[in-house]
Amino acid sequence: MTITKGKKAKLTLDGQELDLDVVVGSEGEHGIDISKLRAKTGYITLDEGYGNTGSCTSDITFINGEEGILRYRGYRIEDLCEQSSFTEACYLLLHDRLPSSEQMKTFSRLLNQHSLLHEDMRHLFSAFPHDAHPMNILGTMVNAMSSFYPNVDSLSMRESIDLTAARLISKIRTIACYAHKKNTGDPIVYPQKDYNYCENFLNMMFWSPVNNYELKPDRVRALNTLLILHADHEQNCSTSTVRLVGSSQANLYASISAGISALWGPLHGGANQAVLDMLNAIQTEGGDIQRFIDRAKDKTDNFRLSGFGHRVYKNYDPRATILKKMCMNILEEEAAQQPLLDIALRLEAAVLKDEYFVSRKLYPNVDFYSGLVYMALGFPTNMFTVLFTIGRLPGWIAHWKEMVQAPAKIGRPRQIYTGKQEQQYIKIEDRG
Repeated sequence: MTITKGKKAKLTLDGQELDLDVVVGSEGEHGIDISKLRAKTGYITLDEGYGNTGSCTSDITFINGEEGILRYRGYRIEDLCEQSSFTEACYLLLHDRLPSSEQMKTFSRLLNQHSLLHEDMRHLFSAFPHDAHPMNILGTMVNAMSSFYPNVDSLSMRESIDLTAARLISKIRTIACYAHKKNTGDPIVYPQKDYNYCENFLNMMFWSPVNNYELKPDRVRALNTLLILHADHEQNCSTSTVRLVGSSQANLYASISAGISALWGPLHGGANQAVLDMLNAIQTEGGDIQRFIDRAKDKTDNFRLSGFGHRVYKNYDPRATILKKMCMNILEEEAAQQPLLDIALRLEAAVLKDEYFVSRKLYPNVDFYSGLVYMALGFPTNMFTVLFTIGRLPGWIAHWKEMVQAPAKIGRPRQIYTGKQEQQYIKIEDRG
């Protein structure tokens, strides 16, 4: 970030003129520094939903919503999905550089070494009902990790970032698979030292003593891509939650657990499941796409098309472009068994031709196709948000690390009070 010398934003309040610094990011983004506004004028800004407010500076992820650009540490998401792996993307986000061959081997080895859960943690799973949602289990178990693996504070992030991050990135995958097996009643599958991250994930999810799960390279590649696509996305709701909780100097696990809770919401990580529900509803009603489009355009109908539009992207979400191609490749052989893909393709084509949606810049987002790919890989719908969580984890850790290494300042938004003015207390016996 640089402060533009000589360029100021002028604000006039009650006859007082205030000069505010203009700040410029490395990609030319401009902002107005209002950090001294209240101290100098007594005023604050009001920006519900923070759509126009920058909460921090960050050098992790760049998004240009108008042009549909997404980069991690300067690297195009398209190149990372084409050439990289999720493990390498984790290293990149954590270290601000791609690893050397030796660094990659070391980090991968750490992921394998720390993939097992403390045996006492296994007993905690028995306390959950058999039908407990995996996201509930995930958030609870990650928070519990601070008891089994303590001292995960800002010092650990400076001195042993690889160990700390590898432990959490690896164990959260194991927790997720245990949660799934809890739901299905199948025996737990332990990670294998000869498998890479995504191979282990798929094997732990789907292998059983009576089902010798076959690891297919295209499925492993698809899971890598899905996790890379979700690895970070700037200051979204869950990432902002991780940073806000962490700003109180809460430990890493508590901060990540809070992020998991934020991601669980249907307007955030749960959106891909809503897309599948919508596609299933269209199929159930005979595949009449136009009827659902008309409902979405009807101001008297609360129905909305899931998977279209984004708070940041006002163009085609670059992640959706990648997922659409992957979805076509994976489901090509099974097209007859995947009628939802045909409905999705027809719905997208119709929306992109409709001036109502085009004028409002409502393009497909990452959630529109991710659920279809998860389904094709065999994941049940209650695991969709869990997969989002696992993918987003390295981004959360990178932001937590960036936040705790900055000068300590607890997050504390202001508000405009709109309640009652001072009231006179009346004793209970005198109240009407």
